[in-house]
Amino acid sequence: MSKKYCLFCDEIVSTATDGDYDRYLGCNCSPDGFYNLLRDSYEPINSLPHQKKRDMFHIISAYIRELTDREEKVSLSADDLESIVISSRIPVTIEDKGYRLLQYLYRHSEAPGDTIVIQPLSSSYNLTYSPNLQELVYIIDKLINEQFIIREGMTFKLTDEGWNEAAAIAGGKKLKPCIVLLSDAEELHTEWMEKLLPKIEQFGYTPRLLRHTTQNREPYSLELIEESKLIIADLTGQSPEVYFTAGYALGLNIPVIWTVNNSDADNLFVQVKNIRPIVWDTAEELAVLLQQKLSL
Repeated sequence: MSKKYCLFCDEIVSTATDGDYDRYLGCNCSPDGFYNLLRDSYEPINSLPHQKKRDMFHIISAYIRELTDREEKVSLSADDLESIVISSRIPVTIEDKGYRLLQYLYRHSEAPGDTIVIQPLSSSYNLTYSPNLQELVYIIDKLINEQFIIREGMTFKLTDEGWNEAAAIAGGKKLKPCIVLLSDAEELHTEWMEKLLPKIEQFGYTPRLLRHTTQNREPYSLELIEESKLIIADLTGQSPEVYFTAGYALGLNIPVIWTVNNSDADNLFVQVKNIRPIVWDTAEELAVLLQQKLSL
């Protein structure tokens, strides 16, 4: 095992190889876990302009921490960074950032009043997607004044009001992991990130988008599939990997929802009677159709 500099949290961290990826273990981006970064993406990311790093890297660090804290696996490449930063899932307002801290405390609690230690607090501002510690402290003070949390040094507790608020944000239950499988089409990726993943989250899932890119010819992580409670497989673009991975999920008795854009509906590689995809023309239309499917 070697050491490497984590680009997103400025920490020297232990790394291990995982195919074409480097696995970063236990840094501030994932204190109790790890994330994977495509090895060939390290230098392109490190060569980004300084201002772009300042604008992006704390968001990527927070994204990694939130997903790995939810026990989701994170594998990144340079191509993923921009779409993550502009995603509607990333909190922008102080209020929404505060909700992320409530959700973190909620995930680590069994009931109101349970003790959660956040240490070191000075390097945990990625819990709220904040660019610095000052903003995190401001958010903490705001939540204390709203009587959502109690703080004693590095120890935090959700009040009854804070617990109820966090439960309401989560729809009254812990969110379930969901994988969305896509082909390499960039426009398709953007539509799902901005318009469809938030809709899926409203129905009790934490959606994770996986796509087969020209720069990453590795198969989708089967480990991620095994941990999922739902697979949404979009056949637009005719990706064999989407068919294979969704079929693997079916073999594990994981529910699969098939979708396809109308432009490809008559040209599917595989015509199987058990695959009856939802045919869609626009992302807005598909959002409505998925809402109907997920609310059954």
